[in-house]
Amino acid sequence: MKIISLLAIAASLLISGCASVEMATEAESAKAKEFNPPSEGNAGVYIYRNSSVGQALKKDIRIDGECVGESAPNVFFHTEVEGGKTHRVETESEFSPNVLELMFESGKNYFIRQFIKLGVFVGGANLEQVSEDQGKNDIAQLKMAKLGKCNAP
Repeated sequence: MKIISLLAIAASLLISGCASVEMATEAESAKAKEFNPPSEGNAGVYIYRNSSVGQALKKDIRIDGECVGESAPNVFFHTEVEGGKTHRVETESEFSPNVLELMFESGKNYFIRQFIKLGVFVGGANLEQVSEDQGKNDIAQLKMAKLGKCNAP
């Protein structure tokens, strides 16, 4: 009976609560939401989390092993990567990282949604590429987080 109670408490913490991360300024967020083309030779990458599942969880996001940031509910990140090559976008999950390998063309913006999956012991995360229209619509409702703070790899 104690185990069932502990599991119920753990599940409710995953669903409720609220994780917080360091946020960018309103001006930086508004500029990113203009969805301007990336700088010469680069591709723009927007990674966001808009689900209310697992609000207490923060999950690292990395591109090619470099920290983009630690996600939280209703935030997005914006960065640029070298265009014309395949990049590895990953997020931590319950037992191992989940990875998307995508070819990023120079001059284009890409949109990737992170979502939380409830796991056996803790919540995991996964990534999916979404259309430009869906990404822009989703990000319009979110705030931008600062780049660069992750847990140790």
